[in-house]
Amino acid sequence: MSEIDYSSMKVSELKDLCKSNSLQVSGKKTELIERLTTHFTVVEAILEHEKSPNNFIELDGGGGFSSNSATFQRMFAEKAGPHTVKIIAAFALSLLMISAVLIIQPAWLGFGHELEFELIDYDETMARQYAQDLVDLGHPEWTGRMSGTDEEAAAAQMIEEHFKSLGMTTTLHSYEVEMHHVNAEPSVQVCTPGNNPLLQPCSFLDELAGGELHTFEHRIDYVIQGFSGSSLIQFGDNAPVVDLGNGSDESLWQQASGGIGYVRGGGSITGNTALMSKAAENDLVSLIRVNKDYNCGKVETTDCVPIFKGTSIEAITEANGGSVPTELSFIAMSKDAGEILEAAVINGSGTISLDIDVTNDGTRTIYVPCGEFKGKSSEVVIAGAHHDTVYSGPGAIDDTSGSASIMEMARQISKVVNETGTPDRTIRFCTWGGEEEGLYGSRAYVSEMKNHLKKDLRLYINLDMNHVDADFANRGNSLTLFTNNVEDYLNVETIKDRYISENPDIANKYEIRMSILLGKKGAEDGMPYNSDHGPFVYDLGSGSNGRAVVCYGSGSWEYHTYKDNMERFNEESLGVSVTIYGTYLRALAYDIES
Repeated sequence: MSEIDYSSMKVSELKDLCKSNSLQVSGKKTELIERLTTHFTVVEAILEHEKSPNNFIELDGGGGFSSNSATFQRMFAEKAGPHTVKIIAAFALSLLMISAVLIIQPAWLGFGHELEFELIDYDETMARQYAQDLVDLGHPEWTGRMSGTDEEAAAAQMIEEHFKSLGMTTTLHSYEVEMHHVNAEPSVQVCTPGNNPLLQPCSFLDELAGGELHTFEHRIDYVIQGFSGSSLIQFGDNAPVVDLGNGSDESLWQQASGGIGYVRGGGSITGNTALMSKAAENDLVSLIRVNKDYNCGKVETTDCVPIFKGTSIEAITEANGGSVPTELSFIAMSKDAGEILEAAVINGSGTISLDIDVTNDGTRTIYVPCGEFKGKSSEVVIAGAHHDTVYSGPGAIDDTSGSASIMEMARQISKVVNETGTPDRTIRFCTWGGEEEGLYGSRAYVSEMKNHLKKDLRLYINLDMNHVDADFANRGNSLTLFTNNVEDYLNVETIKDRYISENPDIANKYEIRMSILLGKKGAEDGMPYNSDHGPFVYDLGSGSNGRAVVCYGSGSWEYHTYKDNMERFNEESLGVSVTIYGTYLRALAYDIES
């Protein structure tokens, strides 16, 4: 197709072209040209995708597109150059748009219904207060709101009360799910006995006589891992600790049978599920995974801190012959703590004691609070985030930031409903328990509501760490908005452009990226099944995928650690996704034709 020389067009002509394609019409001529160039690059890329469905389209941080398609890369390279070709263009453009109409829904090309977008408000002070209120509900010692605990239940109840205070009809769903539970403060120690044979090794007197005892600090030196079992190992047991290296040597796993395995990352066996399955298959009594290479020197000056990771209960049960390995504890250790253990026990004459009290073969109750404004139709738009955290940290970013965002979005939408009246579509806000251990809350909710959602769900909005760190100047400032639907992509892009135009100070601080993922589940170009949007996209049944838009922030070094606290919190950054997605939610709610 020939290039359009937008520079030769009048501003009024550019605005007419923007309007006909459901694009924002405000701004300078250069902004209109950039908007149109981006729009039709997407259109042509989508047409290319239809020819080769394995290709994917993504808007990178610099405003360009990337793809696994060589054809697309060539096409964008051509479009990136100056617009030098004059408009004989109208005819070529018409052919492009007609072709697109034959393949894709026409509304977003301007031939169908056009949505009205007016940005909703956002109050960062309120968002921070909601986050602080949730963090304050954390465990008195471990600070987290782990699924199935009193702390998670309190968070769910607080959020339901918030929805109720906004005039919504509320429901507090509860689900009994497989869930581990940390029953008591754990203890991990290593001891190198003194040289006096008359004294009990590792006793108080032995320590006075030259023995060395080191007590590791829970949450800082080590954390319990998902679906760990219990272990009570005392110094006198002289339990062997077998160095498994990176976990790739099968003979080392066999040597560790009946003992404690000590493994580093980087081998062919990666991830908690694979490691714990291997430990169960070889009858280990405990497993220690040491962090030697992740975020070293970032959270602590010289150390590599341990992080919580989940584990699939189904996989480890299968590996254990059909029953849960209840007496197989699993902890992650920091680099510094691991080196102390290595020197004292693996390379020395010391012994280890472990007291890990975790129940992993039962169920716990998790909660999903929802509030809704009933619409004129049964169709629904849902926005959600997870209110649970890892047990060992306050989770200010993961995902208190998302839950606080949902609470503020709900507050702003309640003002719209009070001013505008009953929406065409039902508006629903929910937060999920059970996310950290396997999306238990959203999966259970989708399973329960499957018939309704399959028929009536217009869009699910997910906010999971939709946040940029307070120290973004040194850590990165990006926010990524992504979706699995072309129409939603282009509508969100239009709102994003308006947001940038009306909030230039924010736009200059944060890099707002967009991507579209059109592939199947598990494919490189498919929506990931790694947060609560997954069930809404992939679990509706009968081969039909749900539509979702998601925001991820630029991550957090403190992710899943004890330092994921309010010092890292940047309430300003949440306003990007709250405003853009909240605006889209309102537009869909008050326009049933969209």
